[in-house]
This record gives sequence, structure tokens and C-alpha cells, in this order.
Amino acid sequence: MYPQRRGTFDRPYREISPVHRRFTVYDDFLLLTTHSHMCHCLNLSTLSIKGLQSALSSEANQNDETVRKVERGSRIVSVVPQDTRLILQMPRGNLETIHHRALVLAQLRKWLDGLRFKDAFECMRKLRINLNLIYDHNPTVFLDNIEMFLSQIDSINYINLFLTELKEEDTTTTMYQCPSRSASSSVSGKGGKKVDIVCDALRATMETLDPQKYCLCILTSHVRKTTPELEIALQKVHELRVNPPSGSNSVSAEEALKYLLFLVNVNELYEHSLGTYDFDLVLMDPKEYLPFLNMLKTLEPNYQRYTIDKHLKRYRKALHHLSKCGKEHFTEVLNLTLSVAYAEHLVEQQQAEQAGLLLWRCGENARALQAFVSCTSWRNALAVATHIPLPPEQLALLARDLAEKLLEARRHTEAALCLEQYAMDCEEAISALIQGAAWEEALRLIYLYNRQDIIETDLKSALLDAHSNQTSFLESQKALFIRHKNRLAVVRELKAKARLELFDEDGPDCADAELYSEASSVLTGSHLGSKYSRSNSRISSRSSKNRRKAEGKKYSLKEGSPFEDIALMNALIQIITVVDKMREEVHSLLKALVLFQFDGPASSLQRDYGELLQLMETALPEIWTENLQQGQAPLTGPNSTANSIMASFQQQRPAVPQQGTEVLTTPKMRNTVKWKLSILK
Repeated sequence: MYPQRRGTFDRPYREISPVHRRFTVYDDFLLLTTHSHMCHCLNLSTLSIKGLQSALSSEANQNDETVRKVERGSRIVSVVPQDTRLILQMPRGNLETIHHRALVLAQLRKWLDGLRFKDAFECMRKLRINLNLIYDHNPTVFLDNIEMFLSQIDSINYINLFLTELKEEDTTTTMYQCPSRSASSSVSGKGGKKVDIVCDALRATMETLDPQKYCLCILTSHVRKTTPELEIALQKVHELRVNPPSGSNSVSAEEALKYLLFLVNVNELYEHSLGTYDFDLVLMDPKEYLPFLNMLKTLEPNYQRYTIDKHLKRYRKALHHLSKCGKEHFTEVLNLTLSVAYAEHLVEQQQAEQAGLLLWRCGENARALQAFVSCTSWRNALAVATHIPLPPEQLALLARDLAEKLLEARRHTEAALCLEQYAMDCEEAISALIQGAAWEEALRLIYLYNRQDIIETDLKSALLDAHSNQTSFLESQKALFIRHKNRLAVVRELKAKARLELFDEDGPDCADAELYSEASSVLTGSHLGSKYSRSNSRISSRSSKNRRKAEGKKYSLKEGSPFEDIALMNALIQIITVVDKMREEVHSLLKALVLFQFDGPASSLQRDYGELLQLMETALPEIWTENLQQGQAPLTGPNSTANSIMASFQQQRPAVPQQGTEVLTTPKMRNTVKWKLSILK
């Protein structure tokens, strides 16, 4: 123990750190405490003076074994020889013992190098050092001395503890790095996964030494492999039951099974035991599994195995056993083969709902549920989930997931039903209904579940917001409708003038008058849209997708475009259709506003909506004129005259491509739908 003098070492020593309090040297280690309340344990054999200075000045990382925090004012007293304990004196004068990680790991490495596995194991267990270090320190040495390892440990519980802690990680490169150790020294000479190598090696040795004594350890070695060998473990349990061991240190079949249930999930173990077709292995709780097992026992052996394989989703095996059941099951063979295969094809073709129906029909409930959920077929999904049946908490979680998808699709009423009836969450259901403007259904649930507080906190404010949104929307649609209607009148007037100018240039009495009828049929598309005609020749060679895109561009609302009048009529139809479909929505909102005495907003909404409907109704004859509806007589013929041809040109309806003929039909408004409230002025 060497105290400091004014923050430095006495000469002729070179100063390493001016901030240390006490230090001592033990074997190859320099241990010292600092004013920052840290205890450093540095290996002198691997560090130079500069390395020591760097280690003392740098901050420790998470896995740095050389540094640990100590109590403020702690001073080093001594290190227990041939041990891992460091004695510190506290400021209060009492002595305390700590196990510095660097000393512990150094001692463990010495013990492992000396094949003292028991000392190393007990120290690691006591100080919570990862047991993987026993193998990772030197895999080759460990595998060559497994029998010595077992004889020294000599505890079934300790061996099982070691096996259960195994993982695919080299702790000498992650948790417990050793600077003096080469990177290749911890690599096993055998290929394969570390956990499998250790489990197989230990099991082989234990089966050679005493399989009865190490029975539980052997089971652990099967279960802990990267691909658990549950069927083999169950078979060993079955052998114990058929041929009970007679030794004093032997394990009974019941004890072995109980231990397996501790290691493995009971449902997973049940399925593996069922997959062996050996009912003696299925030693589970009869309350849960006995009815199904009794049903299986009544079946013919091949059909019994088919039923088990189908239950476990092992379809190849199921088909193999079903094919041995005779001609009477031929239809079932076809159903199993075709239904499952075709269902998989339907899923790939984005027809998940139909795939779910097929899978449900052939008993593949879990896969049917997955298919229904993927396409938001929520009714079928919840029906299958109830049929399976899913535990209540999983059913509620499924309902919430479906409700979330339905809300994203703006199917609020359906989402509310999922939340109310399956997730048992009335508050979220009411919230979904309010969000979807389903005011009456929201009120029903509010009073059904006695949640009148939601009226004040959510419902009334949502009603006023809905009124504001509807009013703004109606104003925007009214302005847009008037603008398009006025522009359509201007466009029609311009096209009429263009037709007259065309006739004024040559007149219908010229020698080529008979050609005007043919020219008139392409007047709008050729004379007024010659620019488009030239470009259309380039479009014709494009792909069908590009042609459809170009076709849509023809109906542009841009002023002066060839088919602007058609685009305007199409836009007017869309506005009329959208506004007319609002009758039920406005009616529902008006009733809710009146119920909660928002008479002023309700009256203004009813007035604005009525005025807009009236405006549209009045404008229909102006937009869709009688000539536009009835068409026109042939431009040419034996009974046609120059005056009749001239008149037909002046009254000709716009040249409409085949894709735009629907705009010539007057949209039907649903005047029979009663939406007004007579109690409002």
C-alpha cells in the first residue's frame, strides 16, 4: 500500500496519475482509487507507462472490466492472496470487501486453464458471471475434458443451469474481453453451432457415464438445441414410463415430464407429443385435451393420423395418411389437396377473402383467420376467431387491430361494432362513431353504457365542428358550380361563333356544299382541336396505360383546351352528384344539432344546403339543353337543303368522343329524399 504525496509519486518514480488516492500491486495488477471515486485494476504485464496513463485518463466503456465505482473516500487496504477479494477502508473507518471484476476474471481464467471447473463454476454462479465463459475461454480444452467437468460439478441442477445459459455468443469477445488473448484462441476446432456442439458433447458423455443419474440433464440437452428435439425428449419420457428405472438416483416418468413442462411451453409440448401418434406420450391436463384425444382414439389408425397431421398443419403427411383410408375418403382427399393449394393461389392473386373461405371450409381455421384479417373481412375474421376459439384477451386485441384498419378505410360504424362487442371498449366505440358522424348510433351507445359525460366532452364540440365543415364545403361547391356554369356558357358561345365564321368564309351555296356535312362531324375535334389531332398520331403508338393517361388529359379544364366544354360538364356532374348525396348526412346532422339546441347553426345549414340544391335544379335545363338531349337530324340526305344544313351546324351539339358520351345525359337529383326538418325555419 503506497499513499500519495501532494498528488504525485516520490522521485525517482515517473508520475502516472496526479489524481489517485491509494494504490497497491498484486501479482500482475496495479490497483488504485482516484478522486473521482473509481477503482482501477490494470494488468501491468500488458500495459506500458503510456498505456497506463491512457487507461487512467480515458472513460470506461460498459464492458470494461478494469474499472468500477466505489464509495466516496474509499481507500485500498489489501488484496486477499489467491482470491478475488479487495479490502477497502471506508471514510467511516470500517472495512468492506468487494470483488473487482478484473481480479475475478483473471482468477477464473487461471482456474479454467488449470481445469478447476468446480472452483470456476461456483465463483461464476456466486458473482453472476455468464457461464458461457467456461466453454468460450478455450472450447477445445473444454470438449476434451467434459468427463472431468461432469465429475467436478457433480450436481444435476448445476449442469442443467449451465445448459440453459448456453447461447450463440462468444463472451470472450463481447462481455469479458481479454487483451492478452488472441482472437483465434477461443474458436472451436469443430464446425457447427456452439449450443448444439456443447449439448451433443455433454449428452454423449452423460449417456456413457450414467444415463439414469443424468436423465434430466439429457432431456435438457435435447430441448436446448437450436432446433429443440422435443420428440426425442418425449420418447425418453415414454421409455421411463414403460420401463421404470430401479436405481436409487433414477428419475420417474412423472418427474421427467414435469421437468419438461418447466422447460417448454405446454401447448408446444402437447403438439409435439401429439405428432408422435403415441397417446401414451400425451400426458397433459385431461380437462383441456381429453375430449380431443378421446375423439382421436375412436378413429381408424390412418384416419386418426390424418386428423392429427391436419390439426398440426403437416399437410404432406396428412395427405399421405388420408390416401391410405380407402375410396370412401376420396372426396376428402380432393378437398384437402385442392382447397389448400387453391387457397394459397388466391392469396397470391390478392383474393384473400375467397382464400379464407376455402381454408375455413376445410378446417384450416388459423390460416383462414390470417387470410380474413389481411383483407379486413372483419365479420369472417371474428367468426373464425370465436370458432377456434381465441382466448378473450387475444380476441380483444384482434378486434382492436381490425377496428384500426376499418377506421383507416373510413368505415367508422363497423369499427365501432368491433370495439364495442369484441374489444369491450364502449368509449373507443363511441369515439369512432362520433368521428364518422354517426350521431344517432353514438347517442345510443352513450345512453346504453351510461356515459353521458361524453356528450359534453366530445359530442357537442364534434357537432359544431361538423356544422362548420359542412358549411365551408357547401360554400366552396357553390362557388365552383357557378364558376364552371358561367364558363361553360362562354365556351359554347365561342364555339358557336367559330362555326358561323367557318360558314361565312365559303357559304353553303358553293359547289362544295355537299362536303360540309362530313366536315361538320369533326368540326370541334378537327378545326378547333387541330393541335390535339396532330399530337394524337404520336399517342397512338404508346402503351395502353399511356393512351388512357392521354385520353384523360383531353378533358382538361384549362381555358381554350379542345374539349373544355366536355370537361366543364363532367365537373358539373361531379359537383351535383356529391352535393346530392349529402342529403342523408345533412339530415342526420340537422337532427343532432336540434336535439342539443343548436337551432341557429341548424337553420343556417338547412338554408344554405337548400339554396344550393335549388340552384343546381334550376341550372339543369341551362346546362343540358333540349338540343343536347335530343341530338340532331342528319346533316345530309335527299331531303336536306342548304338552309337546313346551315341550321343544323348552328345548333350542333359538341363533338363528343365515345368515352365522354355520359356527360350528355342530365344527372338525376334525388328530390324524393326528405332531408329538411319542418321545425326549422
